Amino acid sequence: MTDLSKYRNIGIFAHVDAGKTTTTERILKLTGQIHKTGEVHDGESTTDFMEQEAERGITIQSAAVSCFWNNHRFNVIDTPGHVDFTVEVYRSLKVLDGGIGVFCGSGGVEPQSETNWRYANESEVSRLIFVNKLDRMGANFYNVVDQVKNVLGATPLIMVLPIGIEDDFVGVVDLLSKKAYVWDDSGLPENYEIQDIPADMVDDVEAYREELIETAVEQDDDLMEAYMEGEEPSIEDLKRCIRKGTRDLAFFPTFCGSAFKNKGVQLVLDAVVDYLPSPTEVDPQPLTDKETGEPTGEVATVSADEPLRALAFKIMDDRFGALTFIRIYSGVLKKGDTVLNSATGKTERIGRMVEMQADERNELTSAQAGDIIAVVGMKNVQTGHTLCDVKHECTLEPMIFPEPVISIAVTPKDKGGSEKMGIAIGKMVAEDPSFQVETDEDSGETILKGMGELHLDIKVDILKRTYGVDLIVGQPQVAYRETITQPVEDSYTHKKQSGGSGQFGKIDYRIKPGEPNSGFTFSSSVVGGNVPKEFWPAIEKGFAGMMEQGVLAGFPVLDVEIELFDGGFHAVDSSAVAFEIAAKGAFRQSMPKAGAQLLEPIMHVDVFTPEDHVGDVIGDLNRRRGMIKDQQAGTTGVRIKADVPLSEMFGYIGTLRTMTSGRGQFSMEFSHYAACPMNVAEEVIAKVKEEKESK
Repeated sequence: MTDLSKYRNIGIFAHVDAGKTTTTERILKLTGQIHKTGEVHDGESTTDFMEQEAERGITIQSAAVSCFWNNHRFNVIDTPGHVDFTVEVYRSLKVLDGGIGVFCGSGGVEPQSETNWRYANESEVSRLIFVNKLDRMGANFYNVVDQVKNVLGATPLIMVLPIGIEDDFVGVVDLLSKKAYVWDDSGLPENYEIQDIPADMVDDVEAYREELIETAVEQDDDLMEAYMEGEEPSIEDLKRCIRKGTRDLAFFPTFCGSAFKNKGVQLVLDAVVDYLPSPTEVDPQPLTDKETGEPTGEVATVSADEPLRALAFKIMDDRFGALTFIRIYSGVLKKGDTVLNSATGKTERIGRMVEMQADERNELTSAQAGDIIAVVGMKNVQTGHTLCDVKHECTLEPMIFPEPVISIAVTPKDKGGSEKMGIAIGKMVAEDPSFQVETDEDSGETILKGMGELHLDIKVDILKRTYGVDLIVGQPQVAYRETITQPVEDSYTHKKQSGGSGQFGKIDYRIKPGEPNSGFTFSSSVVGGNVPKEFWPAIEKGFAGMMEQGVLAGFPVLDVEIELFDGGFHAVDSSAVAFEIAAKGAFRQSMPKAGAQLLEPIMHVDVFTPEDHVGDVIGDLNRRRGMIKDQQAGTTGVRIKADVPLSEMFGYIGTLRTMTSGRGQFSMEFSHYAACPMNVAEEVIAKVKEEKESK
């Protein structure tokens, strides 16, 4: 198949438990990819093929599947809903052209849906909305539509209305064709009849259809004028307008149904064909400068006739070997081709190429612009690397991943485990860029860093089960930082005399607190050559090197500005090394004078609780030094938004479940660094000192 207009690269994303994976299963069933549908709650779904996924009933990795519907080829990516794995959603959005946002009919717009929706807005991905689980107790399609407007600030374009609700939910009315699709109780997706609209819904259908047409014709001035004069547009014209508005993110066509009961999914698949963009209709990916990362003004035009440009967006290790998932933006990739990895400057030969059917493989001999495929056995390719034609080097806009905020120390239980652990962790770091590893030089322990407790919990579980490495796991540690609070002007001289030439460097400098999140900035205002220009980089290097370990407890230092304004040098004894050592000494001398202070990571916490437990939850967040930012009452409970220090959030899910009889949920993501209160800072510093002494 080479007609790109028949391609749809789509992702399915939503909050935990809104039914993404079940929806994906139904799509595969309807498109004939699988014959028996697996259920998440039985631990048998096709795209959740990791043991940890089947057990916990959550999706951890985004899985890619190809299927066909109405002569169109869909590449579907099922993404995780859990906040600790947002990186998976983020990287999937990067390579998709459109998406389906799934919302639970009773839960509505939940905390994680908001994060994912925000990511999708930033990535400018066109979306359809599917309100799922309308057969559930407390489901209400119209409430969810209101939440999409109010909480997400989006414009839903209602395309279908539900017939019946909760146990009586039998089907939907398609507003464009004014026909009712009614399913029987057999649970088979193909068992539906097209009927006339139920008598009690005629008025509603007319009102919503009018609203649909009014919103759609805003996309075409001529049609709008004709409509004002009483001429109703044809269904073809309406579809064209809806397609344009969806692509421009003016609105989001909204459907409803029950994926589990097989009701309403066909209309969503038709809508993917009708309204979501093909790879050629999306703004092409910008190319960036390899050194600076700035856009060059060129783009990767989606066409098989252009030179090859592809992005590796995911690496996965499975029983068939290492798989590198690639989205091809332009050109053609054939088996046996040699491609250039612009990030490393090395070439790689393409061995086996496969198309993924969840965990099944179809061998390919070639793939082209618009395809999402996996290549087996690539050596040096990492997430975010660009693969391109050897003669036309280019770099696609890379992916940005959040910094980890929580770490744990691990040691293998037996001696033989450390080598096995090293190899396994190497593979895992390649798969997940938000998971980092380092070795503590003092204690020799391995430190794993990640996005949250669940994230690290699952990594330890994978090490144990998949790689057979048993670990002793330490307490979770918070990634503290240090900064300064007051400006200091100071001077430092480094003098060393030994036989022959000595070392000499004198610097006068000002240190002051920088803007929040500015990191480390260095400037020089020396005039008259007191410190020759060629030594400035050495001085900057000396200061920058010391930023890794602050004076309070050895945590990295943030937000410091250093200005070199004067100094002195010796024609013979001064050297770059002497000035670098001077800068290091100056840092040690002046930091304590500048009011060093400990910073802690503050998390943006989003808690959902039933109404009768709001007081308990707020009281508990206050005890955790939380600042309550916002409260919103919904149909099924209250959402509380707060900023809480990460150090107070360990084990929170257990407390929340106890307080809310198991009905509470929460998600959290890193917000910013803020100053630690004195008593907390003293405890942390004392603890670090104690650990160092015990080693």
